[in-house]
Amino acid sequence: MAPGAVVIDVGITATPGGVMAGDVDEAAVAPAAAALTPVPGGVGPVTTAQLLRQTAAAAWRAETSRCRS
Repeated sequence: MAPGAVVIDVGITATPGGVMAGDVDEAAVAPAAAALTPVPGGVGPVTTAQLLRQTAAAAWRAETSRCRS
């Protein structure tokens, strides 16, 4: 992780005690992160849709640039 990065924790795991927790080790990334989304409540369906949209667009750009060379 680059210093100053914004960490978006989209994973949700239920602990054996029934508490919802994210996949990011908050204690490990907090000193270097500019921001970290809370779990639960940080990422909703619109954020998830936008992440998927941006990932698909990046994959399309990578594939079309690979085909041109």
